[in-house]
Amino acid sequence: MRIVIDSNRVIAALIQDSTTREILLDKNFEFFAPEYIKSEIEKYRKEIIGKADISKEEFEILLSLIFESITIIPQSEYQNLLSELRDITKDFKDIAYFAVCLLVKADGIWTHDTHFKGQKKVKVFTNIDMLGFSRSKVSDSD
Repeated sequence: MRIVIDSNRVIAALIQDSTTREILLDKNFEFFAPEYIKSEIEKYRKEIIGKADISKEEFEILLSLIFESITIIPQSEYQNLLSELRDITKDFKDIAYFAVCLLVKADGIWTHDTHFKGQKKVKVFTNIDMLGFSRSKVSDSD
């Protein structure tokens, strides 16, 4: 499955070794994100390190490992979609996620931000949805 991942899922994976991290490292998924995700995560670097109780070096290693699972899409590739999507959400920074979703023809966006669900243009998935997809892929291959 092709999935656009919101920064809140990456931040959750950085903070705790959890279901979110397990899903993110699941090879049954192909993850995409707008390049903006890097600056969004950088903005919360100190907070993430504190909550995760890890060193700066451990943070860098974990971040690199996570980003190996995500294809970053440069803004220049989805720039032309931004104006057509400006009415999809009140939060301008989230428009990039919708644009990447349409650009790469993703199956949906994986997020826990409830305001993403207030639109009908793309599907929105939570951890529960993603776990279901992951388990069904495992069942299909048995």
